[in-house]
Amino acid sequence: MVDLTGKVIAITGAASGIGLACAKECIAAGATVALVDRNEAALKTVCDDLGDDAFSIVTDVAIPDSVDQMLPKILGRAGRLDAFHANAGAYIGGDVLEGDPDAWDRVLNLNINAAFRSVQAVLPHLAKQGSGDIIMTSSIAGVVPVVWEPIYTASKHAVQAFTHSVRRQVAKHGVRVGAVLPGPVVTALLDDWPKEKMEQALAEGSLMQPKEVADCVVFMLSRPANVTIRDLVILPNAVDL
Repeated sequence: MVDLTGKVIAITGAASGIGLACAKECIAAGATVALVDRNEAALKTVCDDLGDDAFSIVTDVAIPDSVDQMLPKILGRAGRLDAFHANAGAYIGGDVLEGDPDAWDRVLNLNINAAFRSVQAVLPHLAKQGSGDIIMTSSIAGVVPVVWEPIYTASKHAVQAFTHSVRRQVAKHGVRVGAVLPGPVVTALLDDWPKEKMEQALAEGSLMQPKEVADCVVFMLSRPANVTIRDLVILPNAVDL
């Protein structure tokens, strides 16, 4: 049985979707979880449901001043931090010829700049204590160019590059860095999928549930200290990539 007893894990984008599923599974494994999200009302609801091993950290990772307050808030509540899951992100698909560059900017800022900034905010703490985990929520689109989502694909390629360059930088400090790369998952990020595409994916079994990703994240966090899961790709069987 996976045991994360005594660990404090912070997860961004934790009020829903993959982040919330990861929080639930980490708590089930014995961890205390800081749920980080900008949606204060949703955080209160889910933390009330999750019980004493969950607490909320209201943070908008797209706002630098808010990110600067994130780690002090976590340490103020829990006194420590053992793992940070940079999960918050956004999705955009569609034809570049018909795209909205302003919408691209919002997605790229959240998936790249905000994710990288949030990781940098906690890394000095983990490096100083000589241990810890950083997990990035990437995507299969980070290693396979997906033709119907070029902007999202580009953002996740950037996440992959960041993950593996930082991993090599901080390994000497005892900090592990890895990425979980899911295929399509049933979350709000897919709300802009065409209805026909969503119905077809559901019928074919080519979508996963958030818990299936969460199980993989818990597996990554529970490996022996001398083992790093560099990339963990998880796909529905019906996805041909």
